[in-house]
Amino acid sequence: MTEGVIALGMFTATVIAYLIAVSIHRRFGKPFTVPVLIATIIMVAGLLIFHIPYDTYMEGGKWIDRLLGPAVVALAYPLYQHRNLLKELMVPILVGTSVGAAIGLASGILLAKWAGFDTVIIHSLAPKSVTTPVAMVLADSQGGIKPLAAVFVMIAGIGGAIFSTWINKIFHVHHYIGWGVGAGTASHAIGTARAMEVSGKAGSASTVAMSYSTVFVSIIFPLFIWLFA
Repeated sequence: MTEGVIALGMFTATVIAYLIAVSIHRRFGKPFTVPVLIATIIMVAGLLIFHIPYDTYMEGGKWIDRLLGPAVVALAYPLYQHRNLLKELMVPILVGTSVGAAIGLASGILLAKWAGFDTVIIHSLAPKSVTTPVAMVLADSQGGIKPLAAVFVMIAGIGGAIFSTWINKIFHVHHYIGWGVGAGTASHAIGTARAMEVSGKAGSASTVAMSYSTVFVSIIFPLFIWLFA
């Protein structure tokens, strides 16, 4: 088969897997049925069953990867819708995001050290809560492994999407700002997508938190590695 046919097949399979995942989530509506998790499980299982190499899958998967940019830009729309409200609450959003990002970064490093992980693993894990391209660059700048950093980002995102509902219930976080800041700071775009399901306001706050935490973590990352790693 030509590369074009393979790419189209992988792209189509991914879209179908996601549509199935969305259907399952709409039917059951449970945290463990978030579409990104179910779709990932379906695709990984399919690749393993049919012995399809990752490089072959990425012939089509890279098309979806290139759509991430426009997808992130699309988050500007809810920001525009709720811009006046976000301006009024910008200080608590930024303060909360700064504290959350710092705690997330420090706790990740310290817990990994406590667990006895190698320095390379710690440096790859530390930037787990920011978006994948930035996390890979940050990890690489400190001697971490870029693909491993991407895996940790995925785990953080899916974990946040799954457990955010329970965590917010346990700690009685009901305000949309709390939902949004927590999701965007800890679980980047995947958490933001989950916050969008809660409300447009929560999703907007999460978008601000996700964007700001990426910049903030990029600045403090070398210092935290020096202090804690």
